[in-house]
Amino acid sequence: MTWWALFVLGWAVAAGLQLGLWLWQRRTGKATAVDAGWGASLVLIALLYAALGGGGVAHRVLVAVLVTLELGRVTLLVARRVGGEEDGRYRELRARWRARRREQASFFVFFQAQALLAAILSVPWLVAAFNDADGLEWLEWLGAGVWLVGFLLGLVADRQLARFRSDPANRGKTARVGLWRYSRHPNYFGQWLTWLGYGLVALAAPWGWVGLLAPALMLYLILFVTGIPPTEEQALKSRGDDYRRYQRETSPFVPWFPREAA
Repeated sequence: MTWWALFVLGWAVAAGLQLGLWLWQRRTGKATAVDAGWGASLVLIALLYAALGGGGVAHRVLVAVLVTLELGRVTLLVARRVGGEEDGRYRELRARWRARRREQASFFVFFQAQALLAAILSVPWLVAAFNDADGLEWLEWLGAGVWLVGFLLGLVADRQLARFRSDPANRGKTARVGLWRYSRHPNYFGQWLTWLGYGLVALAAPWGWVGLLAPALMLYLILFVTGIPPTEEQALKSRGDDYRRYQRETSPFVPWFPREAA
């Protein structure tokens, strides 16, 4: 199977999954499942590439293991929220699109955009799955090392935040514990490092530089589109001045020493 054929097949799998989740959203009136579907579609695409890619077994297995561990974890984390109240972001979108009488059409486009994004971001794994070199190369080991740092950062940050939120005394407060003292979004930083790791793994293959587009795109999305901006908007609405002070004191993304309060 050629690169393009496998890419289109992966995109089709993601599109089919998101179609099913859109139909579920249409029935339940809750769109939070799109987030879990995005992660699940990425895992499915990576496994598909590992199974059908034309490269060496070691390269394909490496991709499958890294992606399944990280994005499978994120998918399970998000899936726990699916049965509850709809995420505030989607409630706002629903109200806006309903007022324009295009609620379901807009959600359909939104869900399918997630499928297309998943296919685009999967390019590093596609490139790696066609690497026919004997055994793993040093760039792949380096990428796996960067991925591991990001994976551990994200895992620790999520657990620290969950522990903080589980204490009723912290309701309405901003977490300033552990990694959250040094970054307002250490989980996003860890997530981006895993994508940088995927890009480095892809570099070992012919045309591997194409794989660097994925971490670049992911960085843009986190910093300016779907990551930090909506998260901080919600935090400001719910925590007000406490979060504004946190913004003044704490690095937005890359962990760094906190600044003195003004």
